Amino acid sequence: MADAVAVPVVVQLQGVHKAYNVGTDIETEVLHGIDLTVHRGEFCAVVGPSGSGKSTLLNIIGLLDRPTSGTVEVSGEQTTGLGDRALTRLRGHNIGFVFQSHHLITAFTALENVMMPMLGAEGFPSAAMRTRAESLIDSVGLTTWKDRNAGRLSGGQQQRVAIARALAMGPALLLADEPTGNLDTQSADEVFALLRRFNTEHGTTVLFVTHNVAMSERCDRTIEVVDGRLTA
Repeated sequence: MADAVAVPVVVQLQGVHKAYNVGTDIETEVLHGIDLTVHRGEFCAVVGPSGSGKSTLLNIIGLLDRPTSGTVEVSGEQTTGLGDRALTRLRGHNIGFVFQSHHLITAFTALENVMMPMLGAEGFPSAAMRTRAESLIDSVGLTTWKDRNAGRLSGGQQQRVAIARALAMGPALLLADEPTGNLDTQSADEVFALLRRFNTEHGTTVLFVTHNVAMSERCDRTIEVVDGRLTA
């Protein structure tokens, strides 16, 4: 029998600690020795009470913050020792972000917002960039609204634009921090379904932070964070 093909590791954390105000009398450790492996194509719920360290963990995985100690590997690249420019490049090409607040530029159109990550990477607009942005806008069901300013879209539509923007660079990893928290039930279900579809069709790894138990149960795997430690 042939050996099974190994599934690539997208995220690897080993012994990750994170403390703030290090060396002072108010030093506080938020993460306590996190070990975590996430493979390509996984759709993981990240759950835990408020203040448990979920957002800190996501920021470290997303290379928005550095651990106090331990190692972080993203898409096969060890990030320890990388400078800010190298981290920015690795993050921009390998990680997409969707937050509870969409963080769109409301004076720009939906299409222009989706083009922004590509413009940041390339430095100038191109026909290929616009074509990809239009394809992503179409894939989230907003073709009719592509030229409408983001500030004139509904909350659910804005979050769909945010998802399209997060996928603009074809990232291996998508970090979604409470992306349905501000939405009504129908819009939340639509956003979740979009994330699941991209996960299934493109093998995009998704870490989905949520307090919604019903949604976490629809994920493939649950990563539970309590008091800065993984419990499940």
